[in-house]
Amino acid sequence: MSQIPNIFKAYDIRGLVDTEMTPDFSFAIGLAFARFLQQEREPATVIVAEDMRPSSPELAQAFSAGVNSTGMDVMRIGLASTDMLYFASGKLGLPGAMFTASHNPAEYNGIKLCFSSARPIGKESGLQTIENFVRKGSPIEIRSVGAELKREMLNEYVEHLLTLVNLDSIRPLTIVIDAGNGMAGHTAPAIFARLNCTVIPLFFELDGSFPNHEANPIDPRNLRDLQKAVKKHKADLGLAFDGDADRCFLVDENGLAINPSDLTSLIAHRELVKYPGSTIIYNLISSRAVLEVIKENGGIGLRSRVGHSYIKAMMAESGAVFGGEHSGHFYFKEFWRADSGALAALHAIAALGETKKSISQILAPYQRYVSSGEINSTVTDAEGALWLVEQTYSERSEVEIDHMDGLSVVGDTWWFNLRSSNTEPLLRLNVEAKLAGDMGRVRDEVLSLIRS
Repeated sequence: MSQIPNIFKAYDIRGLVDTEMTPDFSFAIGLAFARFLQQEREPATVIVAEDMRPSSPELAQAFSAGVNSTGMDVMRIGLASTDMLYFASGKLGLPGAMFTASHNPAEYNGIKLCFSSARPIGKESGLQTIENFVRKGSPIEIRSVGAELKREMLNEYVEHLLTLVNLDSIRPLTIVIDAGNGMAGHTAPAIFARLNCTVIPLFFELDGSFPNHEANPIDPRNLRDLQKAVKKHKADLGLAFDGDADRCFLVDENGLAINPSDLTSLIAHRELVKYPGSTIIYNLISSRAVLEVIKENGGIGLRSRVGHSYIKAMMAESGAVFGGEHSGHFYFKEFWRADSGALAALHAIAALGETKKSISQILAPYQRYVSSGEINSTVTDAEGALWLVEQTYSERSEVEIDHMDGLSVVGDTWWFNLRSSNTEPLLRLNVEAKLAGDMGRVRDEVLSLIRS
């Protein structure tokens, strides 16, 4: 199958339905994945889960047939969030495949793959090999076809989440949840039925056409319905999930979006109370406040590149108990080092329910800097733009530069990171400073350089 679409990304496979993500292509990936697992001496059963996109069942079925054709078995767990697939992989000790395009628009679908125990598979840890197998073709040997099993795991998933956060004595709370017609509409009712919470649901109907707004809460436009509903119902908290519900964003009682770095700081603080002296990982576009909070609470902070495969690998190497990304991904050692939007939300609810304070009052101590948010610029020569910015700032005194991920420049009261997108001709800029004026000045100067 030499003529295949170029849709293997850094961390997953994602492309347009019917033209790139087709049943034939999905079958070929299932075949190649099984071959890769056999090479890696992984267990001979693959867990397969799917989101609510109309194409997901057919693609998942074709993939399962590809796996079965090699003699390996498949366990279908049906509709699931991505963190539910990670739970199943972790609990059962089996590799897995999740059919989802996460926050992408309706015309896309994709596959997230993992080793047994929810260990990540990215470009550098197997995805390149799987792509090569697909391109070269994987022969089907004459052998018995594997079996396809079915198992319902939603209740087991909920039970496990509720063992990780103590929510038994929280005060009554009113919470608005925007599922964006994504998989949180499937998982959230089962989770919140067990809590002392009144839930105001928004867009819980599973609909892969996303009729209300894109299931991408990192875009402020997609938080507007949630913000209005929080104020209308005088709710204590708002939660927004992406399409496969592995990311969670918060809105406070005033309808204001909460910086994901603030939630990273809150969870880091809680985990360090539970596990004193532990290591916490944060990615390099997180607020400076995160490292400060880690140190203030006796923890060890480790800085990581952006991307789940890097954070999960660093967690495994360091024994870190928690990792947070500015993109809304939160990773937990107790959850097989995998990311779970639901578990992050439960930590926020526990912190809120244990006190009479509002969520904005709880998070205020972590809000120490002014952030630009992530700003994308379309460029024709990303390397040239990065070089120009680096040359401009390297000539200045008292500036530190590093290349852990793209270009990071650190001044005395400000910093910025500029890095290329893995999938698009974009440069992504994040700026933070102690004062709003300094943040705006640095932001505008860098944007002027890369857009000129």
